[in-house]
Amino acid sequence: MTVVPSFLCDQWVIPDNTTNAREVRDASTNELIAKVTTEGLDLPGALEYARTTGQQHLQALTLHERALQLKELAMFLNEHKDSLYAEAAKAGATPRDNFVDVDGGISTLFTFSSKGRREMPNNNVVVDGLPEVFAKDFSFQGRHVYTPLQGVALQINAFNFPVWGMLEKFAPAFIAGVPTLVKPATASGYVTAACVRLMAESGVLPAGSLQLISGSLGDLLDCLDYNDHVAFTGSAATASALRNRESVRDHGVRFTSEADSLNAAVLGPDATPGTPEFDAYISMLFAEQTSKAGQKCTAIRRAIVPEALVDDVANALAAKLEQKVVVGDPRDDATTMGPLVSADQAQDVANAVQTLIDAGATVITGGPNTVDGAFFQPTVLTFADARTERVHDTEAFGPVVSIIGYTDLDDAIDLVALGKGSLVASAVTHDSEAAQRLAVGIAAHHGRLHFLDRDDAKTSTGHGSPLPHLVHGGPGRAGGGEELGGVRAIKHYMQRTAIQGSPQHLTSITGEWHRGADVRRATREEVSAGTAVHPFRKDLATLKVGDQFASDLRQVTLDDILQFAEETGDTFYAHTNEEAATANPFFSRRVAHGYLLVSWAAGLFVEPQPGPVLANYGLDNLSFLKPVTYGDSIRVELTAKRITPRVTDDYGEVVWDTVLYNQNDEIVATYDVLTLVEKVNTTYAN
Repeated sequence: MTVVPSFLCDQWVIPDNTTNAREVRDASTNELIAKVTTEGLDLPGALEYARTTGQQHLQALTLHERALQLKELAMFLNEHKDSLYAEAAKAGATPRDNFVDVDGGISTLFTFSSKGRREMPNNNVVVDGLPEVFAKDFSFQGRHVYTPLQGVALQINAFNFPVWGMLEKFAPAFIAGVPTLVKPATASGYVTAACVRLMAESGVLPAGSLQLISGSLGDLLDCLDYNDHVAFTGSAATASALRNRESVRDHGVRFTSEADSLNAAVLGPDATPGTPEFDAYISMLFAEQTSKAGQKCTAIRRAIVPEALVDDVANALAAKLEQKVVVGDPRDDATTMGPLVSADQAQDVANAVQTLIDAGATVITGGPNTVDGAFFQPTVLTFADARTERVHDTEAFGPVVSIIGYTDLDDAIDLVALGKGSLVASAVTHDSEAAQRLAVGIAAHHGRLHFLDRDDAKTSTGHGSPLPHLVHGGPGRAGGGEELGGVRAIKHYMQRTAIQGSPQHLTSITGEWHRGADVRRATREEVSAGTAVHPFRKDLATLKVGDQFASDLRQVTLDDILQFAEETGDTFYAHTNEEAATANPFFSRRVAHGYLLVSWAAGLFVEPQPGPVLANYGLDNLSFLKPVTYGDSIRVELTAKRITPRVTDDYGEVVWDTVLYNQNDEIVATYDVLTLVEKVNTTYAN
């Protein structure tokens, strides 16, 4: 038995006085394995260390550099995860449970690292949306930007996911550049501590970027201010108490909550016994009831099925549970479902089940009398009255599901809504119309909807698996917060600010060229004469935002238009029929194809010699603004708009602002050209 240490100011520390420490026991054997306390530890000092040392070291790195460190960290944890499995077994986790917690947490690090480097700029200012132009000459513009919070991320986690719960919050905060103080739940905090120890031993983490508080926070919340962010996962009652702390209520501390919820799964009217959907529904209920012994905030608590199928569903599920579930010590190879995290938790579940029975539930299998220490048998309940209040407000946070019947889809939608806000709901149906009605009817009550049928049953990640790519959270009882969601999660740890100013101001602040800002212009004539360098001849070591190439004019003839129509097969009347084109309110006569103009533009700006531009990989934001007819001419201005060097590669991405003008200097089309450019031009000689 040891005291679970805290990791503060990059040092492992244990309180001198453990008299009032809380005891933690092995979920299977009830053996005393640890004590937990923070009495006497300098938690305000740790907060100050994060605000100073942590901020300094994280902000010295770019977003991509931090994302790459996250990948290195994930690789290290992946190599040492067996030690985490051993610790998690003490908390009742089976190998299957470790897959969603330990492996799921590591996978989340990999995903955030990849999305951070692929979808965000390589600096610490992230633009949001397109510029807003307030002056015709572009001299005054506005833009939304995200910058990292200047405080800390205090992350308070639940007992059920001691690894994933920490890593899914830590990853986006780390990439954003905000240091983390993590406070795990006492019952399984020793597993989190083992993970933090590995993270510290990896040598990847910058100083002050991660600290661990093993035990009570004391009055630490009162030390926070509007620069800080609190992310909480746990009960609705605790979330309410935290929201009412003065620092959160009155001092603007950012607070997000992911709380318990009575998640529902609706079986569609078409999913009768014998259909693939009915079988998929039973398998889904089984998986959610037995994974982590039902101790998941996303687990299905209410199975809402057609009235005529309540008994069919209940009997099929009970039969599968009795056939496949062996409750026991997860270190026993025969075990398929481990205990709850503690005997106290098991008793809480038993009490909740008894409350449901007292309200009218019928026990199909399991029940409160099966509790044995921390072990609890999977329990299936049915209700004659689907609108029994307790079904929709009492959560048994364990392997328990209540099955209720609906009369029609409108009734099903009403029953789902009685949960007063949930993290996720599933709908199992092969009927597209039923899926659409359910989605419109219940989406506003949920953070995520999961649709399942025969087409995706084999590939679906499941009802209860939050993915780092999609948001996790929900309204109402579920806490009203939001986590994950790809780069959205990173932006949760950043401040969105509207900036206004000249295009030069906006360019300097964002690192992205804005129309009207300074340019370094090169024309075809100057490039040919050797008095200017074409931007395509510059590698990333010499190319700068604002480097521009301006082409000569090229005239469009009627033969050009007709030949392009013939060669491509695009014989739309506006290009080939003078009378029909003239009758169109947008055209004065036959006009050039937009894609002809884009193709010509490439010919006007391209530099044909090899390197350092390696490839064109696409166009973004293409808009045709003014038609071009025969007799008109076009020219192009190509400006280096955004330069993103890749941390791990010898090339980077360059986005070129591209504008097509006609002979009257009217804008014909605008778009972005996306290219890959060498960091240093070594592949080809200049």
